Amino acid sequence: MRWLPWLLASKSDESVALECVLHPQPAYPWRLQLGLEYRLAADGLEVVARAANGSAEAAPFGIGFHPYVTMGIPVDDVRLTIPASRRVTTDDRALPVSEQGVADTEFDFTVARAVGATRLDTCFTGLARSDGRSRARLESADGERGVEIWADEAFGYFQAYTGDTLEPASRRRQAVAVEPMTCPPNAFASGVDVIRLEPGASWSGAWGIALHRG
Repeated sequence: MRWLPWLLASKSDESVALECVLHPQPAYPWRLQLGLEYRLAADGLEVVARAANGSAEAAPFGIGFHPYVTMGIPVDDVRLTIPASRRVTTDDRALPVSEQGVADTEFDFTVARAVGATRLDTCFTGLARSDGRSRARLESADGERGVEIWADEAFGYFQAYTGDTLEPASRRRQAVAVEPMTCPPNAFASGVDVIRLEPGASWSGAWGIALHRG
């Protein structure tokens, strides 16, 4: 969807809503009507995503977002929290093969700690929630300031990426991408947690970025 034209549906001083129609094509022969609304709140940004199936057949659906967040310090010194009990393991082509618990491994960020030398291009699941939201967090070394990436129950996965393979090399490990996703990578091939949208059915989910104070 990133290269398709999105049209303005509405706007105000605090929000903007966009719409886009994904027409049937050889790689995806279904028609989806998609919407995104960005809202500014006192503590940050809320994003509401919507999808409706305009096809005569059930459509497979999944969505994810790719925000990069920086604390203005090297990634090694950033304190990271990801409330996940499991991670998706991958093969040499970065395709998912299984899930493993994160306890007592370098991928355990259930309690805030420095990223250090850990390289992340990792999909996390088994997300803990409070008030219906999962909350990943990046904090300064002293924990006094931070940014929270939250997602509601529509999103069962966070992909974390420390930018170790970005080009040029000067861009590497300058920020952490924490990506809310409804399904893991390669889901259309594996079928894992792909949403089945019946004809005329709709889906919605929300995520956001909020300021956090220690």
